[in-house]
Amino acid sequence: MDHHFLTPLFSPSSVVVFAGPQDQPEQQTPLARTLIRELRAQPFEGNLSFLDIKLQGTLADLVHSRADLALIALPPDQIAEALEIAGRIRCRGAVVLSNGLPTAQCNELHAIAKRHGVHLLGPNTLGFQRPFLKLNASALGPLGGAGPLALVSQSGALTTSILDWASRNGVSFSSVVSLGPNTLVDLPQVLDFLANDGATQSILVYMEGIHHARRFMSALRAAAYTKPVVVMKAGRRPAGSKVALTHSAAIVGSDDVFEAVLRRAGVVRVREFTQLFSAAKCLASRYRPVGKRLAVITNGGGPGVLAADRANEIGIDIARLSATLQTDLLPKLGPQANAESVIDLGEDATPEQFRESMLACGRDTQVDGVLVIYSPKPDTDPAAIAKAVGENHSRVSKPLLTCWMGDTRVREARESLNDRSIPSFRTPEAAVDAFNNIASFYQNQQLLQQTPSPLSSLAKPDTEGARLLIESVLAERRKVLTEMESKALLASFHIPVTRTMLARTVNEAMLIASQIGYPVALKIDSPDISHKSDVQGVALNVMTAVQVRDTFTDMVHTVSRALPKARINGVTIQPMAAKRRGREIYIGMTTDEPFGPVITFGAGGTMIELIADRAMELPPLNQFLAHRLIERARVAETLGEWRGHPAANLEAIEQILLRVSEMVCALPQLREMDINPIIVDEQGAVAVDARIVIDHAPTGTQDYSHLTILPYPVVHEREWPMKGGDLYTIRPIRPDDADMLQTFVRSLSSESRYFRFASAIQELPARMLARYTLIDYDREMALVAIHRDRQPDGEDGFIDTEKILGVSRFITNPDQTTCEFSLVVSDAVKGQGLGSRLMLSIIEFARSKGLSQIEGLVLANNPNMLRLMRSLGFHVGPFPEDTDFKLVTKAL
Repeated sequence: MDHHFLTPLFSPSSVVVFAGPQDQPEQQTPLARTLIRELRAQPFEGNLSFLDIKLQGTLADLVHSRADLALIALPPDQIAEALEIAGRIRCRGAVVLSNGLPTAQCNELHAIAKRHGVHLLGPNTLGFQRPFLKLNASALGPLGGAGPLALVSQSGALTTSILDWASRNGVSFSSVVSLGPNTLVDLPQVLDFLANDGATQSILVYMEGIHHARRFMSALRAAAYTKPVVVMKAGRRPAGSKVALTHSAAIVGSDDVFEAVLRRAGVVRVREFTQLFSAAKCLASRYRPVGKRLAVITNGGGPGVLAADRANEIGIDIARLSATLQTDLLPKLGPQANAESVIDLGEDATPEQFRESMLACGRDTQVDGVLVIYSPKPDTDPAAIAKAVGENHSRVSKPLLTCWMGDTRVREARESLNDRSIPSFRTPEAAVDAFNNIASFYQNQQLLQQTPSPLSSLAKPDTEGARLLIESVLAERRKVLTEMESKALLASFHIPVTRTMLARTVNEAMLIASQIGYPVALKIDSPDISHKSDVQGVALNVMTAVQVRDTFTDMVHTVSRALPKARINGVTIQPMAAKRRGREIYIGMTTDEPFGPVITFGAGGTMIELIADRAMELPPLNQFLAHRLIERARVAETLGEWRGHPAANLEAIEQILLRVSEMVCALPQLREMDINPIIVDEQGAVAVDARIVIDHAPTGTQDYSHLTILPYPVVHEREWPMKGGDLYTIRPIRPDDADMLQTFVRSLSSESRYFRFASAIQELPARMLARYTLIDYDREMALVAIHRDRQPDGEDGFIDTEKILGVSRFITNPDQTTCEFSLVVSDAVKGQGLGSRLMLSIIEFARSKGLSQIEGLVLANNPNMLRLMRSLGFHVGPFPEDTDFKLVTKAL
């Protein structure tokens, strides 16, 4: 149980091949001939054998052919029989190399694999390569070189193209996996394997689509937290809603949502496959940028301008050296040098001047990365300058990129930079793009670590009242809420809205307007009209009763003529928003297929579609995520001090975003939402208009299953008494518990650490620590027992400190019905019942997820743990694969 479940597939010790008669190549399929040729091109380090499905004899005669992995490259009518044999000789992994098999036959092969417990890559795949094992289980062509990059692709044709390109550009791989459209082992499972693969340092993904958003996001986030992941996605699809009933649905496309998904998952997206490798090379370097300020050093003004222009286009700042460093540097440069913005050394720049400029940028805290550009000059030596950069790059404790322009004259220099693993590019624009990738990676990693609760720390909303309102509308067989109903729903979550009253007659309208106070706004109220201004159903700044009367009458007649079948309830009256210096913004929500609810933010008003200013984020949100969402929209530039207007109240906008997040989490009936405009100034924000679309909640939406990212499960926090009267809290683990967990592991006795990890580790490696603290609450759970201690701080005050006393966890097995657990308790509190409480809590959570069995491995020489397991009703039995362990199981 220490190995990943896909180990027999991707790291087999023995392989059996079904590829037709070995002595009759003419009877083999083209894929079989390619497979056999490549298998024989290099010696596989394990056992390799060939089987013919027409062999005579009993199953006992095939015992000698038992293998971890079966490779099947046969005509379509023989594949099922070969897969049956593979299952019966207990192969745990299989690859079916084929193309064009119909869906019905693919489903049949899936059923055979599931019946025998075989992890099936395929059918309709070109297989995989594991270069460091010298295993080419594919029809992708020659085996790639062994290296740290893993490539996963949903296109066989693109995979072969990338391999061909990589062979000419010195790019090597730990794994190359071609998935195809009908594989049973899918992208999330492969990502999960590569995240745990010691030979893989970075993961490159080419993808065209997904089948299960939650599983994809779960695996992607887990992989991205342990190693850099770069994704290239092809294709754009229209928004999930076919009829855009709100502005949000009209301006959000599925590719925009995918961009938000990748950002939240902590990965980098590229759009050309050559960028896959440049991004991976940059991310594999020692340093990570803490910002987007790039210093540019060049010996030519033109290349520097190209770099600066590209930086401006994509939001990268050109860093300026501090005045002190400029004063120190300029005397070391030539008379033509300029360091005001781009550091232009002039055409006669020497290797020493490049070196000194690079080191100055390395010392400047206002610089996050350095780009060195060299343009060939008649009297300069490109190799000598490259050598000066290469020999000193370790002294620059931040990302360093290079661009040696040209070809023949700079070839040797480029090779020397590549030999030192310094990212090198042919154009300034490509180098700036690469820095943008690693700057985005750092920013996205911050988003990845956010695990918000479904409810914020703001006042509790009236969720039950909101549900009753939605149910009453659905009972009338309506899906579009009126403005008043929409505002009532917002108000139940404490979102500030303008006071709105419905007038059914002219006299009511005049009476309400006089009570509210002029000026007022009039809006047509109809469940059949999505955009009131399009049918002249909005009138602003109405100043008198006479104007109210005339406007009411004209509006009803105009709308009735334009839409004679529309149901008109009347006209709503509301005061004009009294924010003379207010800015108009919008906050919306739309539902994507397959990623579910997405929250949008941008500039508001009647020209929202034309402006198309949008930023988006997946719920749930916290204040950090809300703030970042605001920053990404162009309208953010108008929210500061502007033309004598004071800065808008950003906290008020953040609170509305948090409230919308609460609504999305609590109300799976929401489909689209359009709060537009929201008027915001220095005092606060108020929603002037709103439009909400609902539908019946999909089946199985309990426990936030309508969300792609599961919220922090705050409902599982419990407080329990300790012996002696003190208290401890059992709660789900969070990413910010990493330091506390490491302290806990270090504090354990050597025996306790050995019993938990079956090794003599003194502390958790960084990747394991990350893996244990950033978890997907949908497929796993880790509960920590926290003790809070209050100590005097020496200044008449107190400091609260927390420490972990124990950890229990489970992770769902690939069968999605059982799970594996682990448990460790501090030596200081053993024998006080904490272990039992942690186990009972984790069992309760596993049962609530619908799992049928919990199991684990316990060292046979750990009698205390075995005694605890028996007391909790676990069955203790042998573990056939390793007699040092006992397998303990309990039905849930």
